[in-house]
Amino acid sequence: MEILIERCCGLDVHKKSITACIITPKGKEIRSFETLTRRLVDLVDWIKSERCSHVAMESTGDYWKPIYNLLELEDVKPIVVNAQHIKAVPGRKTDVKDAEWIAKLLRHGLVQGSYIPGREQRELREIIRYRRSIIEERAREVKPTAKGAGRRKYQTLVGGLQCAGRIWTEHAGSDDSGRK
Repeated sequence: MEILIERCCGLDVHKKSITACIITPKGKEIRSFETLTRRLVDLVDWIKSERCSHVAMESTGDYWKPIYNLLELEDVKPIVVNAQHIKAVPGRKTDVKDAEWIAKLLRHGLVQGSYIPGREQRELREIIRYRRSIIEERAREVKPTAKGAGRRKYQTLVGGLQCAGRIWTEHAGSDDSGRK
């Protein structure tokens, strides 16, 4: 098979560990890393020191996101691959074999990356999700209080929350004394 990417890395990402396999013209090297921030930085430094241009990883839950973000910042092309599209290595399954298999498929151009939106769009989506969770949390707080109260009291309560929000917004730009 034709080699399309001379220096590449395959990652098998889990909650507490990452197994990495770098393939270069000199051969392959396999290392394991914890998922602590410092160890993720060590992983990225190792990938850069080996001059890998592409890194492929399975989309395992949300565990791929921190490493993807770090690689993206360092101008290394991260590729997230659907686990179902990468057929497992025949025989006994291990993290080392998975990382090596992903690296080999990447090296020969046999992986197709999933669509990952750009950094700004991902950050905007995260903010929108957070806002939605805050709104839902607020609704959970208001609902039980309103259930036990009559309709009129509920309207007052909701009006009070809206009023409190308005007061907070008006005073957001002022100092401690309430002056702007």
